[in-house]
Amino acid sequence: MTKTAVQSSAPAKKDESGFARVWKNIKRCKWLYLMLLPALAWYLIFCYQPMYGAQIAFKQFNPAQGITGSPWVGFRYFQQFFRSPYLGRLIRNTLGISLYDIIVGFPAPILLALLINEVQQKYVQKVVQTVVYLPHFISTVVMAGMVLAFLAPNTGIVNSLIMSLGGESIHFMAKPEYFKTVFVLSGVWQGAGWGSIIYLAALTSIDPSLYEAAIVDGATKFQRLIRITLPCIAPTIMIMLILRMGSIFSVGYEKIILLYNDATMETADVISSYVYRRGIQGGEFSFSTAVGLFNSLINFIVIITFNKISRKFSEVSLW
Repeated sequence: MTKTAVQSSAPAKKDESGFARVWKNIKRCKWLYLMLLPALAWYLIFCYQPMYGAQIAFKQFNPAQGITGSPWVGFRYFQQFFRSPYLGRLIRNTLGISLYDIIVGFPAPILLALLINEVQQKYVQKVVQTVVYLPHFISTVVMAGMVLAFLAPNTGIVNSLIMSLGGESIHFMAKPEYFKTVFVLSGVWQGAGWGSIIYLAALTSIDPSLYEAAIVDGATKFQRLIRITLPCIAPTIMIMLILRMGSIFSVGYEKIILLYNDATMETADVISSYVYRRGIQGGEFSFSTAVGLFNSLINFIVIITFNKISRKFSEVSLW
């Protein structure tokens, strides 16, 4: 009878170790899950729910007929984009700005975090952190206005400095060759301080005993940086680089349309600004959705590929 009782209680034990255990964990951490709900709801409403509307890329969308009532046209709008005379310019400018930003902008928060970490006085360190964080909270519209004011041909600070040194005024925003540099450097100024936060957090997790042992062995600051600091934060750097590569075709249109003009269109026009003009200003919703879907697909392929390469050579990956 005892053996039978044990056998009959086995399924109940199995159930307890499955669903019941999960439910017990949820009840125990209910407040944490409750705090998670707003973020989860935001992603569901603003990130996943709009994916339903991506099907208009394959339809001749008519607002009066709705998404489901609009006629199906297949890959018509993708073919229009691939045959567009602007295709080469858009891809060239988008890749050019993204790669420029990765080469110049990606190392900037790392270097800034290393410099801040070397400041010994805590008060000075906090003041510096506050100062470099502030540009992040300036809106894109205000920041673009500041850039235009600084680079104004006659009254801008930059041209005033150039003329005081004996040079001639340069109309930066009317010369296509300067647009990428202005765009990337203004982004570095605005985002480097905020981007350094995650690297400062990674630096605080390094075991101080490693530095103490290196000092005893006579290592210089540069040797400690190369042998201890950078290897310890290398996984964080790789993760951030993978995430950045996943948006290589996503150059935000907001600052682009605020800074570019007819004179700089040849080097400033990117995929996102083209989608804005055709979709929002021109009302071609299906065409702009098709271009945006193509853009997202390329980004998805890039992040999958780069993640696989990183896992193979550095054993660091997102999954």
